[in-house]
Parts: sequence; C-alpha cells; structure tokens
Amino acid sequence: MGIHEFSDVLSAIDLIVIDVDGTLTDGSMYFSENGEVMKRFSVRDGMGITLAHRAGIEVALMTSETSDIVVRRAEKLKIRHLVMGSHDKGRHVRELAEKIGTVLERTAFIGDDVNDDVAMQAVAFSACPADAAEYMKPRVSYVCKNNGGQGAVREVIDAILEARGSSKSLPENW
Repeated sequence: MGIHEFSDVLSAIDLIVIDVDGTLTDGSMYFSENGEVMKRFSVRDGMGITLAHRAGIEVALMTSETSDIVVRRAEKLKIRHLVMGSHDKGRHVRELAEKIGTVLERTAFIGDDVNDDVAMQAVAFSACPADAAEYMKPRVSYVCKNNGGQGAVREVIDAILEARGSSKSLPENW
C-alpha cells in the first residue's frame, strides 16, 4: 500500500513524533577512543522537519537514550519537544499530545523497533524506515522506501505536507 492511500489521515496530522536511533539516524553509533559518541543525521530529514514547522506542524523527538547529541540536533532544527530516556513511549506520546493540545488521532509516529511499538499502535498513523526491525513492518501503517537516517523521515513529512496542501519549498530568504 502506498503512502498516498493514507491522505485523509495524513491531512489531519498536526504532531509528528520521531524516534531517534534507527529512524532519524542510521542506527550506528560511533565511539572515539575517548568514549565520545557520534551519530550520523541526514540533512534532508532535517529540511523536512523545517518544512513541517513552516506548515504549522509540531515535531517532537522521542528516544530511550539520553544524549547531548540529540539535544544539539533538536536545538539546530528548532524542535521544542524532546523526550529523552523514555522507556514508556506509549505513555509519553499521550502526554506529549495533551501538552501540545492535540489528540492521538492527529498524531503520527515514526519509529523502527519494538520499543516504539506501543506508541505506534496508539497514534493515527505510524511509519517505519525500510530497514526497521522485521517485527515492526507488518505492525505499522506504512513502511518507507528509505532507510533510517537516509530520508525515511523526509518521505513521511513530504507525504503529510502534500496531503495537507502545504508547500514543500522554501522562499529564497528563509
């Protein structure tokens, strides 16, 4: 089933919750000899988040990790809603929707593994990257064509913007 078959649901989305490791990143963690951790993010996914903000869609990051890297990425992308150290994403996605003033029927969740499952079952639309855990693929609304950290997030955001009739471009001086 193609993502455009969900256009009625996608047109109502006003909150997108994104898992970090394996979804916003490729799931790799790089460690230096000093123990410093580095993660790889896609600038295309970042631009998708910028476009979502411009369309009035709230974006949140939700991760079971606690990481300065995630804080910095959220700051760079002007993401105001960040839930770290979550080991109860189902509860946290409900609390986040309430805090923002929306409902789960207007929420999308993009995740890649079993720790995202309860939250993904609770929302109106769920998606996972092409390289998500196999267990998750039959459990989501849509399996992306792109891998985690390689455009899966942008793929979903573009479909939401299209369904809402929102612009997928930026003015020259943004």
